[in-house]
Amino acid sequence: MTNAVARLLDIAPAPSEPRRKDWDEVERSLEVGLPADYKEFIHVYGGSNWDDYLYVLEPGCPNENYDLLEWAQNQAEDLEDLWEFERKPTELEVEGARVIPWATTDNGECLYWLVRPGHKPDQWTVMVNEARGDRWEHFSVSCTQYLASSLIGELHSAILSSSFPRATHEFRQLGAV
Repeated sequence: MTNAVARLLDIAPAPSEPRRKDWDEVERSLEVGLPADYKEFIHVYGGSNWDDYLYVLEPGCPNENYDLLEWAQNQAEDLEDLWEFERKPTELEVEGARVIPWATTDNGECLYWLVRPGHKPDQWTVMVNEARGDRWEHFSVSCTQYLASSLIGELHSAILSSSFPRATHEFRQLGAV
């Protein structure tokens, strides 16, 4: 078990039923592998809501509003259109660099993996984009490290809500609506 997932288990107990995924199929659909810590996180927690604010996306999520595959496709298209009007963040100006969403918020901010040429999925870091603007932040940590460190107050985003994280954490696994 990764250190970050172990830290998350100290914050919120895992649901009783692990989520199983056909990761080969998911990765074929995305045309890229995914980080091992994210796969472990989804197995333990599934698509989930943290502190009634941050939603971790899951491939094939029972709540279709938080399906990783659909978000990845939609965000790729939306960002390509956006780059015609807004400047790309410096991290994305490298040829072949792109982002893939892994979480969102109830305000519409999006958290992405930064995918760079020559970097394996376990080397991907986190980018945060504000909901209705061109501000981006880069964090040199994995997605599970980002979540765990944010929840315990070791890491702070100037883009995400100042009310996140809460003093008393709430966790909810996403189910069908």
